[in-house]
Order: sequence, then structure tokens, then C-alpha cells
Amino acid sequence: MKKLVVLSGAGMSADSGIQTFRDSNGLWENYRIEEVATPQAWNSNPEMVQEFYNMRRANVMEASPNAAHLFLAELEQTFDVHVVTQNIDDLHERAGSSKVLHLHGNIRLAKSSGPEPEKKYYPINGPSLSLTEDFCDDGYPLRPHVVWFGEAVPALDEAGRVCAGADILLIIGTSLQVYPAAGLVHYAPPGSSKIVVDPGAKDLGLDSSFTQINSGAVSALEDLREILHRLNQ
Repeated sequence: MKKLVVLSGAGMSADSGIQTFRDSNGLWENYRIEEVATPQAWNSNPEMVQEFYNMRRANVMEASPNAAHLFLAELEQTFDVHVVTQNIDDLHERAGSSKVLHLHGNIRLAKSSGPEPEKKYYPINGPSLSLTEDFCDDGYPLRPHVVWFGEAVPALDEAGRVCAGADILLIIGTSLQVYPAAGLVHYAPPGSSKIVVDPGAKDLGLDSSFTQINSGAVSALEDLREILHRLNQ
């Protein structure tokens, strides 16, 4: 079986009703990043940060995997599929993908807000975390398991190793604006096949070794199925 590595981003979940960050009608339209997505924001106003992620978690829980999520899960019948996602939703898992690595965390999990967080994650059963009721084993309030701006990306090294073993690299639903995650495209080995699916694929500055599909994730599926079938011959 050929190893298919999928690098997915916010556009992957847009058709499920989960707002993207950088579109004109995206999630950051009503919030400043500095207010809700940095360690400094948590330290200065944890109530606002917790409320913001409680709203996001509720949005994720109400959403369902779309046809693109289901397509990637289906591909496990013919490829060794590894999904490396920048998304903090769990729609890949709910669609049936079995190997999913979250670069920026998983909003359905929580972790310690202490200065030296233990390497332990806590499932969140409902949409909300409370600063006054939900605590980790080390006594600090639970915070979302989300990598904020200015924080290290713990899964980056593992993601690099996954991408370095790809026979086929599929970039889907990401405009490659967020680093260091965007740099993973350069880990694909020489001779691997590379595909990018994005409405602005032609403007991403990728070289001619990438097959481009200038489309959203769901609308690209027919073309993508044909390309992958050809590459699997």
C-alpha cells in the first residue's frame, strides 16, 4: 500500500459549518487574536478565552463530517493514510480516519493551565469548561488543548517524520499561511507525488511538481479521486 499523507487545514471543515480564521467572514472577524489565542490572553482574561473556546467547541459538536472528511476515511481501503491536520476539530476522527495527528491540538480535550503542564489530556464531555469547576490533577484550572500563537508545536517533529515517508502528499484546505506547519510541505521526499487542493492553489507559490486543483475540498473530490486512482496504478 502506498503511503498517502494528508496535510489538512481550515478549508477542510468549512463545508461542515466551522468558520475559518482568515476569510472575510471568518472567526477572527469579531475577535482580536491577541484577546483569545495567546498565553498572554489567558493570563490577562481567562474568562474571555474560556468563553471563546466554549463557543467554538459547541460549534464543533454541532457540526458533522462533510464529504471530504468521509472521502479521506474511505481512502484507507486503498492507501496507508496518515492525516496531519492544523484543525482543532475532531471531524477527521468522526468520519472514520484512523491515523490523525493534530498539530494545533484538539478542542474536545483539555489540559492543565499550570506553568509546567503535565503531559496529560482530559476529555471534555460537554461543550463547556468552567474556570471554577474543572481542574486538572495538579490543581490548576483546565484550559483547551489548543496550541496558541507564541506556543511551541509539540507534534511538529512527528509530523515531519510522517511527511518524510510519504509516497503521495495531499495538501487540502490550507492556504499555507501558518508556520511552522506550512513548512511541512518541504518534508516530502524527492520522487513523491504532490497534490494541492485550494481555491487559491495557483497563488500559493508552489513549484510545478505540485498538481493543482483550484477548488474547495468538497467540490474537488471527483478530480481528486481520478488523480489518486491514477497514482495508485
